[in-house]
Amino acid sequence: MRRSLRVCILFNTLLLSSAASRVAAVKQHELLSDTLAFEDPRAFKVKSLGELLRALGVFRLCSFPVLVNNCGKLMSVARTLLGKRGFSLLLRPTVYAQFVAGENEAEISQSMQKMSLQGLRPMLAVPIEEDLGESTGEKRYDDNMDIMLECVRMSHSNAWSKDPMMQLKITALLSPELCVKLTNVIRQQPYDLNLLIRSMDGEPISFPGLDEKEAAHLRSGLLRLNKIAEASVNKVRVLVDAEYTYMNPALSLVTMAMMKKFNKDGTWIWNTYQCYLKDSRSLLLDVLSLSKNEGFCLGVKLVRGAYMDKERKLAMKEGHQDPIHQSWEDTNDSYNGCLDVMLDVISQEPERYRIIVATHNEESVRRAVKRMEELGIDRDGGSVCFGQLLGMCDHVSLTLAKEGYSVYKSVPYGSVDETLPYLVRRAQENRTVLQGIRKERDLLRKELNRRLRLSLRGGS
Repeated sequence: MRRSLRVCILFNTLLLSSAASRVAAVKQHELLSDTLAFEDPRAFKVKSLGELLRALGVFRLCSFPVLVNNCGKLMSVARTLLGKRGFSLLLRPTVYAQFVAGENEAEISQSMQKMSLQGLRPMLAVPIEEDLGESTGEKRYDDNMDIMLECVRMSHSNAWSKDPMMQLKITALLSPELCVKLTNVIRQQPYDLNLLIRSMDGEPISFPGLDEKEAAHLRSGLLRLNKIAEASVNKVRVLVDAEYTYMNPALSLVTMAMMKKFNKDGTWIWNTYQCYLKDSRSLLLDVLSLSKNEGFCLGVKLVRGAYMDKERKLAMKEGHQDPIHQSWEDTNDSYNGCLDVMLDVISQEPERYRIIVATHNEESVRRAVKRMEELGIDRDGGSVCFGQLLGMCDHVSLTLAKEGYSVYKSVPYGSVDETLPYLVRRAQENRTVLQGIRKERDLLRKELNRRLRLSLRGGS
């Protein structure tokens, strides 16, 4: 009888304990859901009054489509009227300060230390890229390589954050014309990754479909990329950006060769997948299969995409099928589907796969967080992190960081003249994001009003 009573008491205790755990888990989920509504202006408590005012002013300007759509022309006129020095004085404390970390290492360090105090991590981005007709010759590409190597050094040597990252555009090291030619060649005659790896190792490889001049330039470009990869392994994760569809297959081929060579024991070289493209999911599934077959670790930067207008105009001009999804909903479905694929494989082999959820879309962020919870993926385990642009979407970045997630900000740096083309392109490519930042502006205004009320009451 006594034994039965003890068993009964133990059983009831276990039931109560289990019920309490479930209640606690539900409450924790509800708290997290409330937090990830991203509606708390206190996310901006870490910002100074000057930073609040600057962000409000810049975002107000960005809300006018005519200004965003014509920002390149307007800046060119302003530069002519004000002169180089006057134009720099106008831009530096406003747009430049909002979206650029600084010009030299001292300025960059100051910005990065402030970011680190906010729980954010930098992903340095050298604002160099080229498109067709902009090629500048081997000397310029070698100079760009030196700038990239300096970016590796800065990212690693400064204790801004653990697990540093940087971005790289291959067209800063290899001509866009060659990338287009290589894309056309490999569509007819696929290359073995080992062919490119041998060239990276210095073998005088002849590439099918390319003439000697083109092959020589490809060999030089591969050697430049090899130097950057060698400098970054075990120090800095290099995220290779996607660009235009007419050169992306070549960029991916080169990136896969770098992955096969350098990602044997970790994800040091990453590739970017643009989910506004209709074939994004199939491309991702193909590379997952390739990484398994070739035995390399895979890092994925998942974005929606930024070249929509140009891609559609080009497809119409050349009579090709539009490569972009027809609706915003289709792009969202594509992004979320690719996200689910990556999170599933990460939950099974977190040491072999990594992803940066690079988005300003709150719903995709919430989806990623929910799936991470369901799959038991650590918030700060290294396999999953989040990314947004410097100066934008801080209400999402700061909230995620506060909740213990790994959050990176894409951080361009350089002089006003060096970063101006980059800023203009980013503004035009992200015009829908820039014009839709009303929520962030409203939260900034609420935080500003809160501080003013405290100041009037003599608070702090």
